[in-house]
Amino acid sequence: MKLNIAVLPGDGIGPEVTAQAKKVLKAIAMEFDHKFIFKEALAGAIAIDKSGNPLPDETLKLCKNTDAVLFGAIGDPKFDNDPSAKVRPEQGLLKLRKELGLFANIRPVKAYETLLSKSPLKKSIIEGTDISIYRELTGGIYFGEKRTSEDGNTSSDLCEYSRFEIERIAHLAFKAAQSRKGKVTLVDKANVLESSRLWRKVVTEIALEYPDVSLDFLFVDNAAMQMILNPKQFDVILTENMFGDIISDEASVIGGSIGLLASASVGDKYALFEPIHGSYPQATGKGIANPIASILSAAMLLEHFQLFEEANLIKQGVDKSLKLHITTPDLNSKYSHITTTKVGDFIEDFISNPKDTNLNFKNIHLGQSTII
Repeated sequence: MKLNIAVLPGDGIGPEVTAQAKKVLKAIAMEFDHKFIFKEALAGAIAIDKSGNPLPDETLKLCKNTDAVLFGAIGDPKFDNDPSAKVRPEQGLLKLRKELGLFANIRPVKAYETLLSKSPLKKSIIEGTDISIYRELTGGIYFGEKRTSEDGNTSSDLCEYSRFEIERIAHLAFKAAQSRKGKVTLVDKANVLESSRLWRKVVTEIALEYPDVSLDFLFVDNAAMQMILNPKQFDVILTENMFGDIISDEASVIGGSIGLLASASVGDKYALFEPIHGSYPQATGKGIANPIASILSAAMLLEHFQLFEEANLIKQGVDKSLKLHITTPDLNSKYSHITTTKVGDFIEDFISNPKDTNLNFKNIHLGQSTII
């Protein structure tokens, strides 16, 4: 298969982790006789610095003329610490989602057996957790009309949803549940918000088309609590934009590191794949950023194009790296010399030599990997 992939490394650790995802995809292309063509472009703070625009026209054009987008991370403290800034890195990502029609964000959350002790939650609580979060991505309060009074003392953000916006992501969530444990949980605030009452009405109607899938409801405040008390109860979580943003970040603690969580953002025509973590500017250039979320996002890219065998090989490589503690310091401070690049090297090598990768384990820990 031939795929043209737009690569938007972005800011902070984005370029470092994206480089490892590209490395792994190149290994897959080599082993399975695919052709992946990568073209890089600017987005985020680095794009503002060079062009004044967080999403330059040429970047958007590239994304619209490729098969998929591999995204890194965006954000910079100089914008975070300046509330008066009119142009922000995040505006580029929001515009990209809107322009590409990426209405569904899919975030898998899994408790890896070898990392149960790394989570701040008890092993008995998180063991066996396997959740898929479906977050609506182009509507709601993030995209609603925004107003500030002339005196600057009153502001508002409109949260608005249409039946169409709810229906299209709800169908995706129910179809996903059919191939999983057959359960969808709608997270809303229907006791207070009119928009949430529409969500509940529409999703209840759609559930009738999927008799093999059960549907239950949780208010978002209770859902946040249940995510900590009993995450194993969830299968597919369906929710609106802001609630999904918060719930999925909360869920990241289950696996022990936000550096493990991948995501896919899909629409009718385009698809974008990115780790859910931020740009982590404090770690930039230090080689300590965990690339696994970006690598697993690359696996989701392959799954999007029905390349399941290839995606599973990447996941096996990730599992092996975790089992052998070939991880960055966020997961294993004992081996602080294992860098972002070495994790990528190991998984790349696993793809080429899945039966022999163990031979390289000792060399990697000695800092003399035979992979490179």
